[in-house]
Amino acid sequence: MQRVCSIFSQILRFIPRGVFESAVREHQTEKHAKGMTSWSQFIALLFCHLGGARSLREIVGGLAASEGKLRHLGVERAPTRSTLAYANEHRPWQLYKTLFDGVVKLCQIEAKDRKRKFRFKHPLLSLDATVIPVCVAMFEWASYVKTKGAVKLHLVLDNSSFLPQYALITDGKTADVTAARKMEFSPGAMLVFDRGYEDHNWWRKLTAQGVWFVSRLKDSTSYTIVEERTASVNSSILRDEVILLASDKDQAMRLRRIEVWLEDKKDTMVFVTNHLKLAASTIAAIYRDRWQIELFFKAIKQSLRIKTFIGTSENAVQTQIWTALIAMLVVRYLQLRSTWNWGLSNLVALLRQQLFVYRDLVKWLNDPFQPPENTDPEQMPLPLT
Repeated sequence: MQRVCSIFSQILRFIPRGVFESAVREHQTEKHAKGMTSWSQFIALLFCHLGGARSLREIVGGLAASEGKLRHLGVERAPTRSTLAYANEHRPWQLYKTLFDGVVKLCQIEAKDRKRKFRFKHPLLSLDATVIPVCVAMFEWASYVKTKGAVKLHLVLDNSSFLPQYALITDGKTADVTAARKMEFSPGAMLVFDRGYEDHNWWRKLTAQGVWFVSRLKDSTSYTIVEERTASVNSSILRDEVILLASDKDQAMRLRRIEVWLEDKKDTMVFVTNHLKLAASTIAAIYRDRWQIELFFKAIKQSLRIKTFIGTSENAVQTQIWTALIAMLVVRYLQLRSTWNWGLSNLVALLRQQLFVYRDLVKWLNDPFQPPENTDPEQMPLPLT
């Protein structure tokens, strides 16, 4: 009979333990720590997201109920509520950001051979942010407006693999473009973002670094047309122009302005890009693919625990969101390795039911409705009479 450990234990094998221990030493998260290791805290938070636990009580209760199966996870015993709450509040959240960066590299290796949607060789990255509302009375540090608080997650998503590449967590007042200015992109990357990121100085910096972008202009932005290109006949492209922004008199930056007719909405949409050679229809398709990051935000909010928090301090919130991003990376990694046609939310839902089940993870991923092999006859259900 084949012997395997729980699915939860097999999932943890995809987390580079060496990267985790290196991050622990780098951030000294176990200095003066008593009674609970950083790994135990990570297991508890991962169980919060994958197991659907809604509170500290449910986390420690769910782990305690599986006491005999915790050693496979590298945990001696379930933590207490007070110990877990203290660790979330005081143990540096930077540990999980470093772990996130390490797991991203692992997932990129798995996704590197996936077929690209577009013919160009540039990596296509979507840049956007999502707001997570919180109670301003309990989360005083997360200021947003006078009567509301919010946490904002800024994200860079690789559209070809549906994997987050970079993340930043701020309070709700931080502007999207302010966070974007702190990000670094490799030359040749193709960025796509909405009009909330219109900053001409930042655009000039991206162009100087060899980074391409596709976006939209605000209605109030003035420009001068320097060249009109012929649009294809019988296409949705109405105009294809080379422009100079009015603010670029001293430092001229040539951009393309492309006006497209949307048949489904019976309206026009205008795009702007610093790439002067790609077909206008390709530019329109690139901006349409920006919807991938909206789907990612929807998936992480619906499937994982980031809309409600188990701690109110900034450190606890940062810790919970970073571990949610790590959980999403692991789930996406499992989805990439599977031959089954999984939907991301469906995979999370079924994993939640199977976390402490003893069966082969790879076989389950490839055929989730196949009964386990070599099942002990004594464990088989009794026939109905």
